[in-house]
Amino acid sequence: MRKRTEPVALEHERCAASGSSSSGSAAAALDADCRLKQNLRLAGKGPAEPRCAADAGMKRALGRRKGLWFRLRKILLCVLGLYVAIPFLIKLCPGIQAKLIFLNFVRVPYFIDLKKPQDQGLNHTCNYYLQPEEDVTIGVWHTVPAVWWKDAQGKDQMWYEDALASSHPIILYLHGNAGTRGGDHRVELYKVLSSLGYHVVTFDYRGWGDSVGTPSERGMTYDALHVFDWIKARSGDNPLYIWGHSLGTGVATNLVRRLCERETPPDALILESPFTNIREEAKSHPFSVIYRYFPGFDWFFLDPITSSGIKFANDENVKHISCSLLILHAEDDPVVPFQLGRKLYNIAAPSRSFRDFKVQFIPFHSDLGYRHKYIYKSPELPRILREFLGKSEPGRQH
Repeated sequence: MRKRTEPVALEHERCAASGSSSSGSAAAALDADCRLKQNLRLAGKGPAEPRCAADAGMKRALGRRKGLWFRLRKILLCVLGLYVAIPFLIKLCPGIQAKLIFLNFVRVPYFIDLKKPQDQGLNHTCNYYLQPEEDVTIGVWHTVPAVWWKDAQGKDQMWYEDALASSHPIILYLHGNAGTRGGDHRVELYKVLSSLGYHVVTFDYRGWGDSVGTPSERGMTYDALHVFDWIKARSGDNPLYIWGHSLGTGVATNLVRRLCERETPPDALILESPFTNIREEAKSHPFSVIYRYFPGFDWFFLDPITSSGIKFANDENVKHISCSLLILHAEDDPVVPFQLGRKLYNIAAPSRSFRDFKVQFIPFHSDLGYRHKYIYKSPELPRILREFLGKSEPGRQH
């Protein structure tokens, strides 16, 4: 019995020993396998990292592009919304259109003292103020002929007023929109006219420059009438001509029509860069280009002008004017198209009101570059004025 059990025990011990050795070898194999997989993972990280970085960079670039496109689209939608909103805003607030026509809030050049015309090189000019109506005051400049330059030094307003009674002819200059009577191109024209022997009287309409009041077509015309009568009361029988430029041509024809109706016409009317009427000018103005083909353009943009009482109907006024008429226009005028000046001449020339007076149209070739406000640079201007104003008595010529 003992012999039988001893081999069994030995066998059990051998089995246990072999079992423990086999489990140890299995664990070692498992550890080796784990280390191998870990090494493979570590080895695989090297080339994968640049690919991941490239992918991340591409995603950031795409994100930036999407963000840029989103912002651009947002801007475009805002611009489109503003483009559509502006016509409705102007229709609902006609006063905006009136402001855009007068542009009296644009004071160019800035920071000049209109009380001191000598600062603009006009040392033979006097500044004073007139009052056409209650609560309305307008600033006036009076430049005497250049031959009196020395005599004018240190003289007061009374001396200048008395000078109007001299034998030198007088030009009442009516400027256009924006700026003041001290605008650069206007000052240069005063100098040219003064050098030719003319008195030049100019002023800022109510609401312009240092003049007090609210702008309107009626008010501007009344201001011009008041200054005309003020000059006439001091100049006696001296020739008095009216010169209007751009928007000032509308004031000029309003004034002259009224003067002719009361039988006190000026000796001649000069229109520089004129239009036919304010509706046609507004439709032709470069500012209207982006809306010219907008549905309902007339209803949105032109009707508010009329409803504000602004017409400046040169084409109607010239049919009621009885004095000599000279029209000056540059072919390259970008503000008032040349064809509007030509059209106005074609309306005026056959008019019965001019049958005893001459009507003349002087074009300036586009190569000269006079554009809208530089006709004063023309070396031919003195001859043109001498020939026209020297023969402005009855005797119509075309």
